[in-house]
Amino acid sequence: QVQLVESGGGLVQPGGSLRLSCVASGIAFIFYDMGWYRQAPGKQRELVAFISRGGNTHYADSGKGRFTISRDNANNSLYLQMSSLKPEDTAVYSCNAAHVGGIRAYWGQGTQVIVSS
Repeated sequence: QVQLVESGGGLVQPGGSLRLSCVASGIAFIFYDMGWYRQAPGKQRELVAFISRGGNTHYADSGKGRFTISRDNANNSLYLQMSSLKPEDTAVYSCNAAHVGGIRAYWGQGTQVIVSS
């Protein structure tokens, strides 16, 4: 049974910080590229940050300089450290696991992030 469980979302004030976590089970975590995506109401889902199995990272322009993606292979976990949050960061954030072979991919249920004063 494959499961990705996100946590750490919530309501935060503009300029604040938040750390999202995603714990994976049922997969060989080290063989998966991982990513954080978000979807705001009325908008398409978009990539926020990506980290390969080797630790190479990529960030969407929206989060560059503010977000940091990391992974802990020993604990099958993915993280997104978000700083200087803006109202436009409000969205449901989901983690994605993509097998290096490019065929299989899994999604978590998502965690809600609301940035508001």
